[in-house]
Amino acid sequence: MKPYKIGYTQGVYDMFHIGHLNLINQAKALCDYLIVGVNSDQLVERYKNKTPVICQEDRRTIVENIKAVDQAVIADTLDKTEMLQALGFNAVFIGDDWKGNARWIRTEEELRRFGVDVVYLAHTPDISSTALRKATEQTSSTACVEET
Repeated sequence: MKPYKIGYTQGVYDMFHIGHLNLINQAKALCDYLIVGVNSDQLVERYKNKTPVICQEDRRTIVENIKAVDQAVIADTLDKTEMLQALGFNAVFIGDDWKGNARWIRTEEELRRFGVDVVYLAHTPDISSTALRKATEQTSSTACVEET
């Protein structure tokens, strides 16, 4: 039996890579039902001052087709309490590279009041979308497949 019924993780998932897959698979190993929030294009532009390479709907489609993902949603906020109210999970999964970060310490305290655990998972070293973006020297325009 897995320790959590419904788990949640959230990210940009731009230029999807093995680190993303590893985190999602680790999260699913700890919960019966995994919801993955895909940060909206507007949210990414607000907090990262970057335009995603892949548009939000394409990123959500990629994520929802991963075997370990039970549901993928577009997230318009970084506030996990707000996401909890909308989705009703009992654990949030995040890479351990965020452990000790002031925002995540606050998030742990806020979610603890609702009986929700923040679980830090092993971060895959030496891989990030930012590094991939630099390596490929892509333009900053968003790529999105047009439906016909």
